Amino acid sequence: MKKRMQNVLVDRREDQEFDALPGAWALAEPFRIGSLEIENRVVQAPLAGIGNWAFRRQMRRHGAGLTISEMVASFGVHHGNERTQAMLRTVPDEHPVGIQLFGTDPAVMAEAALAAEAAGADLVDINMGCPVRKVCKTGAGAALLDDPDLAARVVAAMSAAVSIPVIVKMRRGMTPATSRPVEMALRMEAAGAKAIIFHPRAAAEEYSGTADHRYTGEVAAAVSIPVIASGDITSRKGAAKVIDETGCAAIAIGRGGLGNPWLFDSLSTGAPLVRPDLAEAVAELRAFADDITEALGDYRAGLYLRKFYGWYLDGHGVPTAMREEIMTASTVSDAFDLLNALADRVVDVSAASAA
Repeated sequence: MKKRMQNVLVDRREDQEFDALPGAWALAEPFRIGSLEIENRVVQAPLAGIGNWAFRRQMRRHGAGLTISEMVASFGVHHGNERTQAMLRTVPDEHPVGIQLFGTDPAVMAEAALAAEAAGADLVDINMGCPVRKVCKTGAGAALLDDPDLAARVVAAMSAAVSIPVIVKMRRGMTPATSRPVEMALRMEAAGAKAIIFHPRAAAEEYSGTADHRYTGEVAAAVSIPVIASGDITSRKGAAKVIDETGCAAIAIGRGGLGNPWLFDSLSTGAPLVRPDLAEAVAELRAFADDITEALGDYRAGLYLRKFYGWYLDGHGVPTAMREEIMTASTVSDAFDLLNALADRVVDVSAASAA
């Protein structure tokens, strides 16, 4: 992830030099997924272990037209697991919002879709993209791509169970050699999927190399439902390139938005990305931390936020020792004592330099 975030920071700098395509900014236009109208074409992609309601609410506030939850285990919903049930929570000011589910049993997935709808979801997303072994070994996640008949039954069962749209988040395939993305996308559409979020890497590639959106273009050309491009989109320049070359309906932002919610403001409007100063970044992180603490409780929030401190501090020239002290703070309160002191120190230095 460290190398990945370095690449993101380079994209942030290059974006300042990018002149938007002439005419209206395509991503600012509304689009529809089934009966659901979405105000712009920028989607917050599902992120395992991250996309709780507090994270989604923040991305929505910064301009995401649609947010989608972290993946939720259908069997956890079926068995009434307390922590799994909590993952279905939605809040009023994050809509429209999707809940992503994973599993292989059509009846259990349909039951979980009904629970998501009852919890306030505006759509449900089926995870056919997770490359993690512990998920794939159960036949779920990207492993469903190797069983298109079962995948189609899952989509059909869920579509019949709920009144909200059912969509699919899928990779190109399990391996490059066995990938049949166009064939799979057509099967999912025929089974009832109302949109596809497509990541062009195979599961075996995880996040190595560069996302080859030629495959995204092939899928978008083949189906009549919206295709949302996912993978290595971290700037206006990158978004414009993918839209222009693939003809996709929208884009999904995952890792590129970590520590950088301002990316959603930029992509949803076409305006250059405005990089906040350290004090503004700390203030944004503080508001986010308050919601996370409400969502997870003090202890779990402290663990969850440790990686976010580093993401928000990237690009601000914070010494490594100070970063490590913040990221290993015992509590959220302790971390923000350090963050606030650091931000105040930067402000004082800037004021002294101006004088």
